[in-house]
Amino acid sequence: MLSNKLKALACALSFTVAGLVHAADPVTIKFAHVVADNTPKGQGALLFKKLAEERLPGKVKVEVYPNSSLFGDGKEMEALLLGDVHMLAPSLAKFEHYAKAIQIYDLPFLFDDLAAADRFQSGPQGKALLRAMEDKNITGLAYWHNGMKQLSANKPLREPKDARGLKFRVQASAVLDEQFKAVRANPRKMSFAEVYQGLQTGVVNGTENTWSNYESQKVHEVQPYMTASDHGLIDYMVITNTKFWSGLPEDVRGELETIMEEVTAEVNRQADELNQKARQTIAASGKTEIIELSPEQRAKWREAMKPVWKKFEGDIGAALIEAAQSANRS
Repeated sequence: MLSNKLKALACALSFTVAGLVHAADPVTIKFAHVVADNTPKGQGALLFKKLAEERLPGKVKVEVYPNSSLFGDGKEMEALLLGDVHMLAPSLAKFEHYAKAIQIYDLPFLFDDLAAADRFQSGPQGKALLRAMEDKNITGLAYWHNGMKQLSANKPLREPKDARGLKFRVQASAVLDEQFKAVRANPRKMSFAEVYQGLQTGVVNGTENTWSNYESQKVHEVQPYMTASDHGLIDYMVITNTKFWSGLPEDVRGELETIMEEVTAEVNRQADELNQKARQTIAASGKTEIIELSPEQRAKWREAMKPVWKKFEGDIGAALIEAAQSANRS
């Protein structure tokens, strides 16, 4: 009889200890992205990991998966919604199927520079867009700058007519499709990981990206010409699964939000520096010619692409577009 009671007690204690061990297990956050560690996004993910594990020891573990090593462009959103990954930082071009208004960030020649984009994103309209997908189980945590987009091609691009007939790699974005159609070029959707090979083999003739993405992916090795166009924005929205985020202990979630604010400030501070350094590296390589546009040439590109704004005004909202333009004048 006593033996049975002792066995029962031992069993109960084992379950209790197991429960305490389980309760003490750190929350694992899988943070996946598609670019290299030495880009603004890559550096941001590593800094988030460092600060989260330093300030929440034993409570949070962050696993960072760069270079599409866990999920590629086409699968990462599905993985987030399924809970197979917990944080992503997709390009803003990836969200058109979740909130049409976020297409504003793909409009060509909308923002004069990163400072203008920053003013808009930190204002009420920009902050509201972070919450625009919560009904679809996606919560936006922050905007991370990458930089302004430049054009690249296998021929010089000085005026819109130079792009006619070329095949340009684009992200899966209706706005970016129309952007290149506006200059009578042919957009081709292609994942980021496939761009180098696509350019090397001639599947596409050109693309658009930031200096840091060009340099980190060695695109300048397979593109003899790059045009400093500053025609658009590549930024990321750091996102998480809404149910996962809201299910975190309140103290953990609060500290992670504070860390995200600090990381965002550092990522955005470094973005311009990283891009300028990457541009210098590309120029020094001697493998590609960097074309500077005159004010008149840039005005021609803007005039050719600006009709895209009107095409998407119904989805985005005229007032939102006006608010973004106002950021240029602040």
